[in-house]
Amino acid sequence: MTLDFVKMTGAGNDFILVDNRSGKIAPTREQVARLCHRQFGIGADGLMLLVPSPTGKADWAWQFYNSDGSDAEMCGNGARCFARYIRETAGWTRPEVTFETLAGVIAARFDGERVTVRLTPPQGLRLRERVSTTAGELEVSSCNTGVPHAVVFVPDANRAMVLQLGSELRHHAHFKPRGTNVNFAEVKGPSYIRVRTFERGVEGETLACGTGVTASAIVASRVHGFPSPIRVQVQGGDELRVSFVDSGDAVSDVDLNGPATLVFSGRIEI
Repeated sequence: MTLDFVKMTGAGNDFILVDNRSGKIAPTREQVARLCHRQFGIGADGLMLLVPSPTGKADWAWQFYNSDGSDAEMCGNGARCFARYIRETAGWTRPEVTFETLAGVIAARFDGERVTVRLTPPQGLRLRERVSTTAGELEVSSCNTGVPHAVVFVPDANRAMVLQLGSELRHHAHFKPRGTNVNFAEVKGPSYIRVRTFERGVEGETLACGTGVTASAIVASRVHGFPSPIRVQVQGGDELRVSFVDSGDAVSDVDLNGPATLVFSGRIEI
């Protein structure tokens, strides 16, 4: 089968996007992994298919796969790219668009070349828990921003053991049964952090992770008292902005703003 695709990146987090409004495309886990492979395929952190909303609760919906072929509930950088893909592919002319994900309905609005997505309210916020690792006992906070995230504050993100500790915490018994994504955050200044992320499903570091950036910003607001909005520098060099309302009891109205860039389009046999 021949597949027409678009390759996009959101702050270095890259994706393959495919129009599946006809419902004829049903990739296997092996096909997804091959498409996302950086040597034998297109290369990406994930694959997104554009489909009609199955419930009518949103304008559209996505089918989202991690690079290993597993299903993904949510991806903040992917959501921004997906919104722009809808505008380009479906001829969408409204300033906002909504789409269904496994984490709920996501709303996006277009801000010039940048896109802002309204994420689902974070759940399960836990602060400053002690977790034993091979590097010693760490202070770890966690938050679910559509997918689970652990956040560890480090003095220097450049020196963080992202692959080693990231993999260990991703599979740690503390986060069973499904594991977690792991973020290493460095405070750069008031309401300004740098974040490196080990992503579950990719099983390695990505250049950016939107839900991880969001989780890190929310945790930073609670741990360090930073007010919204919070600026976040990601490993790819771009800067994202997270804004939210914190009532003390709950965090709501969570917005993630950042770039969504077309890289190239093409056709591939699968």
